[in-house]
Amino acid sequence: MKISLPQNSKMLRKEFLYGVATASFQIEGGIDSRLPCIWDTFCAKEGTVADKSDGSVACDHYNLWQQDIELIESLGVDAYRLSISWPRVMNQDGSANQTGLDFYINLLDGLNAKGIKPFVTLYHWDLPQHLEDNGGWLNRETAYKFAEYTELVTKALGRRVHSYATFNEPFCSAYLGYEAGIHAPGLVGKEFGRKAAHHILLAHGLAMDVLNKYSPDSMNGIVLNFTPAYPATNSTEDLAATKFADDYNNQWYIKPLFDGCYPDTINLLDEAHKPDIIDGDMDIICKKIDFLGINFYTREVFKADDVEPFVVVPPEHVPLTDMGWEIYPQAFTELLTTLDDLYDLPPVYITENGCAMPDTIKDDVVDDQNRIAYYQQHLNALNDAIEQGVDVKGYFAWSLMDNFEWALGYSKRFGIVYVDYETQQRTVKASGKAYRELLAKRT
Repeated sequence: MKISLPQNSKMLRKEFLYGVATASFQIEGGIDSRLPCIWDTFCAKEGTVADKSDGSVACDHYNLWQQDIELIESLGVDAYRLSISWPRVMNQDGSANQTGLDFYINLLDGLNAKGIKPFVTLYHWDLPQHLEDNGGWLNRETAYKFAEYTELVTKALGRRVHSYATFNEPFCSAYLGYEAGIHAPGLVGKEFGRKAAHHILLAHGLAMDVLNKYSPDSMNGIVLNFTPAYPATNSTEDLAATKFADDYNNQWYIKPLFDGCYPDTINLLDEAHKPDIIDGDMDIICKKIDFLGINFYTREVFKADDVEPFVVVPPEHVPLTDMGWEIYPQAFTELLTTLDDLYDLPPVYITENGCAMPDTIKDDVVDDQNRIAYYQQHLNALNDAIEQGVDVKGYFAWSLMDNFEWALGYSKRFGIVYVDYETQQRTVKASGKAYRELLAKRT
Protein backbone atom coordinates (compact mmCIF):
# COMPACT_ATOMS: atom_id res chain seq x y z
CA MET A 1 0.00 0.00 0.00
CA LYS A 2 1.13 3.53 -0.77
CA ILE A 3 0.16 6.93 0.61
CA SER A 4 -1.40 9.10 -2.07
CA LEU A 5 -2.96 12.55 -2.33
CA PRO A 6 -5.00 14.23 -5.08
CA GLN A 7 -2.72 15.35 -7.93
CA ASN A 8 -3.63 19.01 -7.47
CA SER A 9 -3.06 18.96 -3.69
CA LYS A 10 -1.04 21.81 -2.18
CA MET A 11 0.50 19.11 0.00
CA LEU A 12 2.33 17.75 -3.06
CA ARG A 13 4.20 21.01 -3.62
CA LYS A 14 7.79 21.43 -2.45
CA GLU A 15 6.86 24.39 -0.25
CA PHE A 16 4.63 22.18 1.94
CA LEU A 17 6.93 21.04 4.73
CA TYR A 18 7.11 17.44 5.93
CA GLY A 19 8.92 16.19 8.99
CA VAL A 20 9.19 13.64 11.76
CA ALA A 21 8.99 14.33 15.49
CA THR A 22 10.38 13.08 18.80
CA ALA A 23 10.78 14.28 22.40
CA SER A 24 13.84 14.35 24.64
CA PHE A 25 12.76 12.07 27.51
CA GLN A 26 11.20 9.58 25.13
CA ILE A 27 14.34 8.87 23.11
CA GLU A 28 17.51 10.31 24.65
CA GLY A 29 18.48 8.21 27.64
CA GLY A 30 21.81 9.59 28.91
CA ILE A 31 20.41 10.37 32.35
CA ASP A 32 23.85 10.39 34.00
CA SER A 33 24.71 13.67 32.25
CA ARG A 34 21.67 15.66 33.34
CA LEU A 35 19.71 16.58 36.46
CA PRO A 36 16.76 14.44 37.55
CA CYS A 37 13.38 15.38 36.09
CA ILE A 38 9.81 14.72 37.19
CA TRP A 39 9.54 11.72 34.87
CA ASP A 40 12.56 10.05 36.49
CA THR A 41 10.83 10.40 39.85
CA PHE A 42 7.46 9.30 38.47
CA CYS A 43 8.91 6.19 36.81
CA ALA A 44 10.56 5.16 40.09
CA LYS A 45 7.19 5.03 41.89
CA GLU A 46 5.33 1.73 42.09
CA GLY A 47 2.38 1.36 39.71
CA THR A 48 2.97 4.44 37.56
CA VAL A 49 4.35 2.92 34.33
CA ALA A 50 2.62 -0.08 32.77
CA ASP A 51 5.75 -2.14 32.09
CA LYS A 52 7.73 -0.73 35.06
CA SER A 53 10.24 0.81 32.65
CA ASP A 54 11.89 4.23 32.64
CA GLY A 55 13.75 6.63 30.36
CA SER A 56 17.29 5.89 31.52
CA VAL A 57 18.27 4.39 28.14
CA ALA A 58 15.17 4.71 25.92
CA CYS A 59 16.45 4.79 22.32
CA ASP A 60 19.95 5.85 23.46
CA HIS A 61 19.69 8.84 21.13
CA TYR A 62 22.12 10.71 23.39
CA ASN A 63 24.86 8.41 22.13
CA LEU A 64 23.43 7.44 18.75
CA TRP A 65 22.41 10.90 17.51
CA GLN A 66 24.77 10.86 14.54
CA GLN A 67 23.30 7.67 13.08
CA ASP A 68 19.84 9.02 13.86
CA ILE A 69 20.54 12.10 11.75
CA GLU A 70 21.48 9.76 8.89
CA LEU A 71 18.21 7.90 9.50
CA ILE A 72 16.21 11.15 9.37
CA GLU A 73 17.95 12.17 6.14
CA SER A 74 17.18 8.78 4.60
CA LEU A 75 13.44 9.44 4.98
CA GLY A 76 13.67 12.50 2.74
CA VAL A 77 12.00 14.87 5.20
CA ASP A 78 12.39 18.64 5.27
CA ALA A 79 12.38 19.07 9.04
CA TYR A 80 12.95 17.36 12.37
CA ARG A 81 10.98 18.28 15.46
CA LEU A 82 12.87 17.63 18.69
CA SER A 83 12.70 18.90 22.24
CA ILE A 84 15.34 20.31 24.57
CA SER A 85 15.71 18.65 27.96
CA TRP A 86 15.62 21.51 30.48
CA PRO A 87 17.51 19.44 33.12
CA ARG A 88 20.21 18.60 30.55
CA VAL A 89 21.16 22.16 29.68
CA MET A 90 20.70 24.07 32.95
CA ASN A 91 22.23 23.47 36.36
CA GLN A 92 20.24 23.86 39.56
CA ASP A 93 21.78 27.28 40.22
CA GLY A 94 20.60 28.51 36.81
CA SER A 95 23.99 28.31 35.11
CA ALA A 96 24.52 26.52 31.82
CA ASN A 97 25.43 22.85 31.62
CA GLN A 98 27.78 23.25 28.67
CA THR A 99 28.02 19.52 28.03
CA GLY A 100 24.27 19.35 27.61
CA LEU A 101 24.19 22.42 25.40
CA ASP A 102 26.98 20.99 23.26
CA PHE A 103 24.89 17.87 22.65
CA TYR A 104 22.14 19.98 21.11
CA ILE A 105 24.54 22.30 19.31
CA ASN A 106 26.18 19.31 17.62
CA LEU A 107 22.79 17.79 16.80
CA LEU A 108 21.49 21.04 15.29
CA ASP A 109 24.70 21.58 13.31
CA GLY A 110 24.37 18.04 11.94
CA LEU A 111 20.78 18.65 10.88
CA ASN A 112 21.50 22.02 9.29
CA ALA A 113 24.47 20.56 7.40
CA LYS A 114 22.03 18.20 5.71
CA GLY A 115 19.43 20.89 5.03
CA ILE A 116 16.99 19.52 7.61
CA LYS A 117 15.17 22.36 9.40
CA PRO A 118 15.22 22.03 13.22
CA PHE A 119 11.87 22.63 14.93
CA VAL A 120 12.75 22.88 18.62
CA THR A 121 10.28 22.45 21.49
CA LEU A 122 11.49 24.01 24.72
CA TYR A 123 9.24 22.00 27.04
CA HIS A 124 8.03 18.48 26.36
CA TRP A 125 7.11 17.53 29.94
CA ASP A 126 10.51 16.91 31.60
CA LEU A 127 10.48 19.58 34.33
CA PRO A 128 13.62 19.55 36.51
CA GLN A 129 12.76 17.77 39.75
CA HIS A 130 14.18 20.53 41.95
CA LEU A 131 11.58 22.92 40.50
CA GLU A 132 8.82 20.41 41.20
CA ASP A 133 10.10 20.20 44.76
CA ASN A 134 9.29 23.91 45.00
CA GLY A 135 5.76 23.43 43.66
CA GLY A 136 6.37 22.86 39.96
CA TRP A 137 3.68 24.34 37.74
CA LEU A 138 1.55 25.09 40.79
CA ASN A 139 4.18 27.68 41.72
CA ARG A 140 3.88 30.90 39.72
CA GLU A 141 7.63 31.37 40.03
CA THR A 142 8.20 28.39 37.71
CA ALA A 143 6.86 30.50 34.82
CA TYR A 144 9.68 32.99 35.37
CA LYS A 145 12.22 30.17 35.74
CA PHE A 146 11.04 28.96 32.32
CA ALA A 147 11.71 32.39 30.82
CA GLU A 148 15.26 32.26 32.23
CA TYR A 149 15.74 28.79 30.75
CA THR A 150 14.44 30.05 27.39
CA GLU A 151 16.95 32.89 27.43
CA LEU A 152 19.84 30.53 28.20
CA VAL A 153 18.86 28.17 25.36
CA THR A 154 18.24 30.83 22.71
CA LYS A 155 21.51 32.60 23.46
CA ALA A 156 23.45 29.33 23.31
CA LEU A 157 21.86 27.95 20.14
CA GLY A 158 22.01 31.18 18.18
CA ARG A 159 20.79 30.95 14.58
CA ARG A 160 20.73 27.16 14.44
CA VAL A 161 16.98 26.83 15.08
CA HIS A 162 14.36 27.28 12.36
CA SER A 163 11.40 27.28 14.74
CA TYR A 164 10.80 27.34 18.49
CA ALA A 165 7.70 26.07 20.25
CA THR A 166 7.49 27.11 23.88
CA PHE A 167 5.40 24.14 25.05
CA ASN A 168 4.13 20.84 23.77
CA GLU A 169 0.56 20.06 24.82
CA PRO A 170 -0.08 22.12 27.97
CA PHE A 171 -3.25 20.03 28.45
CA CYS A 172 -1.16 16.93 29.11
CA SER A 173 1.19 18.65 31.54
CA ALA A 174 -1.62 20.36 33.45
CA TYR A 175 -4.50 17.88 33.32
CA LEU A 176 -2.74 14.51 33.08
CA GLY A 177 0.07 15.60 35.42
CA TYR A 178 -1.63 17.78 38.01
CA GLU A 179 -5.30 16.77 37.94
CA ALA A 180 -5.74 13.18 36.76
CA GLY A 181 -2.38 11.94 38.06
CA ILE A 182 -1.74 9.76 35.02
CA HIS A 183 1.49 11.58 34.09
CA ALA A 184 4.31 13.09 36.12
CA PRO A 185 4.28 14.49 38.74
CA GLY A 186 1.18 12.41 39.44
CA LEU A 187 -0.94 14.85 41.43
CA VAL A 188 -4.67 14.21 41.65
CA GLY A 189 -7.24 16.92 42.25
CA LYS A 190 -9.42 19.41 40.41
CA GLU A 191 -7.93 22.13 42.60
CA PHE A 192 -4.57 21.67 40.81
CA GLY A 193 -5.20 21.30 37.07
CA ARG A 194 -6.41 24.79 36.10
CA LYS A 195 -3.79 26.46 38.30
CA ALA A 196 -0.99 24.50 36.62
CA ALA A 197 -2.43 25.29 33.19
CA HIS A 198 -2.51 29.01 33.91
CA HIS A 199 1.12 29.09 34.99
CA ILE A 200 2.15 27.11 31.90
CA LEU A 201 0.32 29.56 29.64
CA LEU A 202 1.89 32.45 31.57
CA ALA A 203 5.29 30.85 31.02
CA HIS A 204 4.53 30.64 27.31
CA GLY A 205 3.79 34.37 27.12
CA LEU A 206 6.91 35.29 29.08
CA ALA A 207 9.00 33.02 26.85
CA MET A 208 7.58 34.58 23.69
CA ASP A 209 9.08 37.91 24.80
CA VAL A 210 12.43 36.20 25.28
CA LEU A 211 12.26 34.43 21.92
CA ASN A 212 11.34 37.62 20.10
CA LYS A 213 14.30 39.37 21.72
CA TYR A 214 17.02 36.73 21.35
CA SER A 215 15.76 34.70 18.38
CA PRO A 216 13.71 37.12 16.28
CA ASP A 217 14.47 35.37 13.00
CA SER A 218 13.09 31.98 14.06
CA MET A 219 9.41 31.09 13.74
CA ASN A 220 8.11 31.12 17.31
CA GLY A 221 4.87 29.70 18.68
CA ILE A 222 3.31 26.90 20.73
CA VAL A 223 2.00 23.36 20.19
CA LEU A 224 -1.48 22.41 21.43
CA ASN A 225 -3.20 19.05 21.30
CA PHE A 226 -6.87 18.71 20.44
CA THR A 227 -9.25 15.83 20.95
CA PRO A 228 -12.48 17.00 19.30
CA ALA A 229 -15.59 16.45 21.41
CA TYR A 230 -18.72 14.84 19.96
CA PRO A 231 -22.06 14.24 21.73
CA ALA A 232 -23.38 10.73 22.28
CA THR A 233 -26.84 11.98 21.31
CA ASN A 234 -28.41 15.28 20.29
CA SER A 235 -30.18 15.61 23.62
CA THR A 236 -29.89 18.99 25.33
CA GLU A 237 -28.03 17.34 28.22
CA ASP A 238 -25.45 15.57 26.05
CA LEU A 239 -24.86 18.68 23.95
CA ALA A 240 -24.25 20.73 27.11
CA ALA A 241 -21.89 18.09 28.51
CA THR A 242 -19.98 18.00 25.23
CA LYS A 243 -19.63 21.79 25.20
CA PHE A 244 -18.26 21.68 28.75
CA ALA A 245 -15.80 18.93 27.79
CA ASP A 246 -14.61 20.82 24.71
CA ASP A 247 -14.07 23.99 26.73
CA TYR A 248 -12.33 22.11 29.54
CA ASN A 249 -10.03 19.97 27.39
CA ASN A 250 -9.51 21.99 24.21
CA GLN A 251 -10.62 25.62 24.17
CA TRP A 252 -9.12 26.25 27.61
CA TYR A 253 -5.65 26.25 26.08
CA ILE A 254 -6.26 28.11 22.82
CA LYS A 255 -8.82 30.78 23.71
CA PRO A 256 -6.43 32.66 26.06
CA LEU A 257 -3.82 32.76 23.27
CA PHE A 258 -6.10 34.51 20.78
CA ASP A 259 -8.96 36.03 22.78
CA GLY A 260 -7.11 36.87 26.00
CA CYS A 261 -9.60 35.05 28.23
CA TYR A 262 -10.69 31.61 29.34
CA PRO A 263 -13.92 30.00 28.08
CA ASP A 264 -17.12 31.01 29.90
CA THR A 265 -17.04 27.53 31.43
CA ILE A 266 -14.68 29.01 34.01
CA ASN A 267 -17.75 30.50 35.68
CA LEU A 268 -19.17 27.02 36.24
CA LEU A 269 -16.13 25.82 38.21
CA ASP A 270 -15.89 25.75 41.98
CA GLU A 271 -13.92 28.73 43.27
CA ALA A 272 -11.25 26.39 44.63
CA HIS A 273 -10.76 24.91 41.14
CA LYS A 274 -10.22 28.19 39.32
CA PRO A 275 -6.74 29.46 38.35
CA ASP A 276 -5.06 32.28 40.22
CA ILE A 277 -5.17 35.10 37.65
CA ILE A 278 -3.33 38.33 38.39
CA ASP A 279 -4.01 41.61 36.55
CA GLY A 280 -1.99 41.66 33.34
CA ASP A 281 -1.64 37.88 33.07
CA MET A 282 -3.93 37.54 30.06
CA ASP A 283 -2.06 40.29 28.22
CA ILE A 284 1.14 38.31 28.71
CA ILE A 285 -0.47 35.06 27.57
CA CYS A 286 -2.01 36.39 24.35
CA LYS A 287 1.22 37.58 22.74
CA LYS A 288 1.30 37.32 18.97
CA ILE A 289 2.68 33.99 17.75
CA ASP A 290 4.22 33.19 14.37
CA PHE A 291 2.61 29.76 14.12
CA LEU A 292 0.31 27.37 15.93
CA GLY A 293 1.29 23.73 16.19
CA ILE A 294 -1.63 21.31 16.32
CA ASN A 295 -1.39 17.69 17.47
CA PHE A 296 -4.25 15.38 16.53
CA TYR A 297 -4.80 11.67 17.10
CA THR A 298 -8.47 10.88 17.76
CA ARG A 299 -11.85 12.18 18.94
CA GLU A 300 -13.90 11.54 22.10
CA VAL A 301 -17.64 11.09 22.57
CA PHE A 302 -19.34 12.53 25.66
CA LYS A 303 -22.61 12.22 27.49
CA ALA A 304 -24.23 13.94 30.46
CA ASP A 305 -23.84 12.60 33.99
CA ASP A 306 -25.56 13.15 37.31
CA VAL A 307 -22.28 13.65 39.20
CA GLU A 308 -19.62 14.91 36.80
CA PRO A 309 -20.06 17.68 34.20
CA PHE A 310 -19.38 15.09 31.48
CA VAL A 311 -18.28 11.49 31.02
CA VAL A 312 -16.52 9.81 28.11
CA VAL A 313 -18.37 7.13 26.14
CA PRO A 314 -15.81 4.40 25.32
CA PRO A 315 -15.58 3.60 21.61
CA GLU A 316 -17.25 0.34 20.57
CA HIS A 317 -17.58 -1.43 17.22
CA VAL A 318 -15.31 1.10 15.51
CA PRO A 319 -11.72 0.85 14.21
CA LEU A 320 -9.15 1.46 16.96
CA THR A 321 -5.40 2.00 17.25
CA ASP A 322 -3.30 -0.03 19.68
CA MET A 323 -3.96 2.74 22.23
CA GLY A 324 -7.68 1.97 22.05
CA TRP A 325 -8.26 5.31 20.32
CA GLU A 326 -10.95 5.54 17.66
CA ILE A 327 -9.77 6.07 14.09
CA TYR A 328 -12.02 8.90 12.92
CA PRO A 329 -10.20 11.02 10.34
CA GLN A 330 -13.12 13.32 9.55
CA ALA A 331 -12.68 14.80 13.04
CA PHE A 332 -9.28 16.06 11.84
CA THR A 333 -10.90 18.06 9.03
CA GLU A 334 -13.70 19.30 11.28
CA LEU A 335 -11.26 20.33 14.03
CA LEU A 336 -9.14 22.43 11.70
CA THR A 337 -12.05 24.15 9.96
CA THR A 338 -13.77 24.84 13.30
CA LEU A 339 -10.64 26.37 14.85
CA ASP A 340 -10.15 28.44 11.71
CA ASP A 341 -13.70 29.78 12.11
CA LEU A 342 -13.37 30.45 15.84
CA TYR A 343 -9.98 32.17 15.91
CA ASP A 344 -7.74 34.42 13.84
CA LEU A 345 -5.11 31.74 13.40
CA PRO A 346 -1.53 32.27 12.28
CA PRO A 347 -0.05 29.69 9.89
CA VAL A 348 -0.67 26.18 11.21
CA TYR A 349 1.69 23.23 11.36
CA ILE A 350 0.47 19.74 12.20
CA THR A 351 3.20 18.99 14.69
CA GLU A 352 2.03 15.47 15.60
CA ASN A 353 -0.21 12.92 13.93
CA GLY A 354 0.18 9.17 13.89
CA CYS A 355 -0.84 5.97 15.64
CA ALA A 356 0.35 3.11 17.79
CA MET A 357 -0.13 -0.28 16.17
CA PRO A 358 0.81 -3.80 17.37
CA ASP A 359 3.93 -4.06 15.22
CA THR A 360 5.92 -7.24 14.68
CA ILE A 361 9.28 -7.58 12.96
CA LYS A 362 10.20 -10.60 10.83
CA ASP A 363 13.31 -10.94 8.68
CA ASP A 364 14.04 -7.23 9.27
CA VAL A 365 10.62 -6.25 7.87
CA VAL A 366 7.78 -4.45 9.67
CA ASP A 367 4.78 -4.59 7.36
CA ASP A 368 2.53 -2.09 9.17
CA GLN A 369 -0.18 -1.68 6.56
CA ASN A 370 -2.61 -0.57 9.28
CA ARG A 371 -0.41 2.46 10.04
CA ILE A 372 -0.10 3.28 6.33
CA ALA A 373 -3.91 3.25 6.15
CA TYR A 374 -4.08 5.63 9.13
CA TYR A 375 -1.66 8.07 7.47
CA GLN A 376 -3.50 7.78 4.17
CA GLN A 377 -6.81 8.66 5.80
CA HIS A 378 -5.45 11.51 7.89
CA LEU A 379 -3.34 13.15 5.22
CA ASN A 380 -6.40 13.18 2.99
CA ALA A 381 -8.47 14.63 5.85
CA LEU A 382 -5.82 17.32 6.24
CA ASN A 383 -5.95 17.99 2.51
CA ASP A 384 -9.72 18.47 2.81
CA ALA A 385 -9.19 21.13 5.48
CA ILE A 386 -6.60 22.93 3.34
CA GLU A 387 -9.01 22.90 0.39
CA GLN A 388 -11.58 24.53 2.69
CA GLY A 389 -9.18 27.38 3.35
CA VAL A 390 -7.22 26.44 6.48
CA ASP A 391 -3.65 27.76 6.20
CA VAL A 392 -1.62 24.65 7.01
CA LYS A 393 2.06 24.89 6.08
CA GLY A 394 3.43 21.53 7.17
CA TYR A 395 2.98 18.09 8.71
CA PHE A 396 5.07 16.03 11.13
CA ALA A 397 4.59 12.31 11.55
CA TRP A 398 4.63 11.07 15.13
CA SER A 399 6.95 9.48 15.64
CA LEU A 400 10.30 9.13 13.95
CA MET A 401 10.92 5.96 15.95
CA ASP A 402 9.35 3.77 18.59
CA ASN A 403 10.10 5.20 22.02
CA PHE A 404 9.13 5.51 25.68
CA GLU A 405 5.37 6.10 25.60
CA TRP A 406 5.10 7.76 29.01
CA ALA A 407 2.82 5.89 31.45
CA LEU A 408 2.64 2.99 28.98
CA GLY A 409 6.41 2.52 28.85
CA TYR A 410 7.69 0.61 25.83
CA SER A 411 4.48 -1.37 25.33
CA LYS A 412 3.15 0.88 22.53
CA ARG A 413 4.89 1.64 19.25
CA PHE A 414 4.19 4.87 17.35
CA GLY A 415 7.27 4.98 15.15
CA ILE A 416 7.63 4.79 11.40
CA VAL A 417 10.97 3.27 12.38
CA TYR A 418 11.08 0.13 14.53
CA VAL A 419 13.44 0.08 17.51
CA ASP A 420 14.79 -3.12 19.03
CA TYR A 421 15.39 -1.91 22.58
CA GLU A 422 17.86 -4.72 23.35
CA THR A 423 20.19 -4.00 20.41
CA GLN A 424 19.10 -0.41 19.58
CA GLN A 425 18.80 -1.54 15.97
CA ARG A 426 16.59 0.79 13.89
CA THR A 427 14.49 -0.66 11.04
CA VAL A 428 12.41 1.52 8.73
CA LYS A 429 8.85 0.16 8.70
CA ALA A 430 6.69 -0.10 5.61
CA SER A 431 5.00 3.11 6.78
CA GLY A 432 8.35 4.91 6.84
CA LYS A 433 9.04 3.77 3.28
CA ALA A 434 5.56 4.85 2.16
CA TYR A 435 6.08 8.27 3.79
CA ARG A 436 9.43 8.64 2.01
CA GLU A 437 7.82 7.72 -1.33
CA LEU A 438 5.08 10.32 -0.85
CA LEU A 439 7.61 13.06 -0.13
CA ALA A 440 9.66 12.11 -3.19
CA LYS A 441 6.63 12.79 -5.43
CA ARG A 442 6.45 16.49 -4.65
CA THR A 443 7.04 19.00 -7.41
